[in-house]
Amino acid sequence: MITLTAESRPTAIASVAGRNTGPALVAVRDGLWRVVDRTGAVLGHIERETQSDGERYLARRIVMSTRRIDLGAFWRMDEAADCFR
Repeated sequence: MITLTAESRPTAIASVAGRNTGPALVAVRDGLWRVVDRTGAVLGHIERETQSDGERYLARRIVMSTRRIDLGAFWRMDEAADCFR
């Protein structure tokens, strides 16, 4: 579990009637976001990658503390974030 500070306030991925119903994004550095659930547990990461045909967002799910699964590369951040719902 991680603690969110004022400098790393999450951005809600999903909200219904003003309530956060899905995971949130926390900026780690330029081009990298941590995906956390409502309790602050890390679900994975989204990383922006610049390629010759444009920017892509790579979604990676963390399984246990030492493994990760590549979920895919997406043209839009919101599409990458949908993998974590």
